[in-house]
Amino acid sequence: MAGTGIITGEDGKDRCFWHGNLPEYQRYHDQEWGRPVIDDIRLFEKICLEGFQSGLSWLTILRKRENFRAAFAGFDFEKVAKFGEADIERCLGDAGIIRHRGKIVSTINNARHAIELRQEFGSLARYFWSHEPAAAERPALVDYPTIAANPTTPASVRISKDLKKRGWTFVGPTTVYAFMQAMGLVNDHIEGCYCRKEVEAMRNALVRP
Repeated sequence: MAGTGIITGEDGKDRCFWHGNLPEYQRYHDQEWGRPVIDDIRLFEKICLEGFQSGLSWLTILRKRENFRAAFAGFDFEKVAKFGEADIERCLGDAGIIRHRGKIVSTINNARHAIELRQEFGSLARYFWSHEPAAAERPALVDYPTIAANPTTPASVRISKDLKKRGWTFVGPTTVYAFMQAMGLVNDHIEGCYCRKEVEAMRNALVRP
């Protein structure tokens, strides 16, 4: 890595460093991270899982993602919003997920507010993409020092503040920025990563909701 934030895989491709060449993590980096998402279920799933990830590694969550999907009705927020105490206890007894009562309750709470958000904006996608940062807010060069020095951004602070005002929980600015990076609201693949141009092309072609 040598301070560049880039590592070379066994396939000879240069990538962002953070997947550490672990096969499942590398696959997530190559096929998912940063590629723009406008599907409401996937957006809701991701912001919830980012909340569960708080204090843990994303790899831990990634390895449990299918278990989370099973526990939370595929993150269909219409269904999750109807969860009650029996569902909370069920989730607390599920060794396949992170058994944190506060985060489980938060997911149910956020599902109810997601319905409200969709009613107001038409879709979660329209809400989140309306907060996509303008070019003037983005760094001229996305390199390792820039990424390392900016765990939050003005846009993630704005979204976090607005979501909290609407009753959402576990949506701090750092959590929201990780969500933005993963869902393609920004392209934070480091310069030199082979995915950066692919992701930028997808973002340029995207019809915003």
